[in-house]
Amino acid sequence: MSAPDEPLESPLEVLLGCLDLETLDRDLFLGEPGPGEGRLFGGMVAAQSVIAAGRSVEPGRALHSLHAYFLRPGRHDAPIRFAVGRVRDGRSFTTRRVTAHQGGEAIFDLAASFAVPEDGIAHQDPMPEAPPPDALPDWEAVRAKILGEEELRPRLSPIEVRMCDPLTTQASPARQRNWMRVRGTLPDDPLLHAAMLVYATDRTLLATAGRPHAIPWRERIASSLDHAVWIHESVRLDGWLLYTSESPAARSGRGVIFGAIHRPDGRRLASIAQEGIIRRRRKTQP
Repeated sequence: MSAPDEPLESPLEVLLGCLDLETLDRDLFLGEPGPGEGRLFGGMVAAQSVIAAGRSVEPGRALHSLHAYFLRPGRHDAPIRFAVGRVRDGRSFTTRRVTAHQGGEAIFDLAASFAVPEDGIAHQDPMPEAPPPDALPDWEAVRAKILGEEELRPRLSPIEVRMCDPLTTQASPARQRNWMRVRGTLPDDPLLHAAMLVYATDRTLLATAGRPHAIPWRERIASSLDHAVWIHESVRLDGWLLYTSESPAARSGRGVIFGAIHRPDGRRLASIAQEGIIRRRRKTQP
């Protein structure tokens, strides 16, 4: 039996409930944003949009790429409606468009492509070197320490993140290496595994762009503007994955970040690109 102050559901169970969209019509779905405060995590809306798009695709075609824009911040106090547009159904590729609405306004726009698996050319750069994850610090614990919330219960995420490159108060190179894994076991559903991968890809990227500027966490405003993911092979989130990222440029308060996800055996699973806002919070006038 759970202690009185323990949640009845794990973070993963809550997320899986949010990804279990309600079907309103042939290409119209409804999803819950889940509990929380402040802005809704963008990876949640992206993962729900992947589920909505995949529900309209014939079996045997897997998500291989998506391109998306975060239009408005999502909230935790209202359900989200996902409208799917059937752009194209070809012999090898299927294209879908998803717009997520909350409170009567569009908050997220996604273009996704699904493909039939096939043999063909294959190459990749080597996986970057990284220490093993087990002895590395947990992202949420480090965040709590920086914010002075060590005595509070850590905010557990459905995705566990272990940091190879510690956060510091000094300017540092715009690069990061993090190990990630799902906190639990996922059902055996390929679309769900792909959606969970997309959910995870929205973690840590903005922090990479912020590293050269050493803006304290409480003084920083950061939000994603757009997001792209390319999935190179079938997705199974059954253990640790290495998520590396770098930010080669930032201008006008916007940083661009490129990322890669590798399996522990060195195979590259996905590539990621994102642009986001990185600003110092303006001081309020007395």
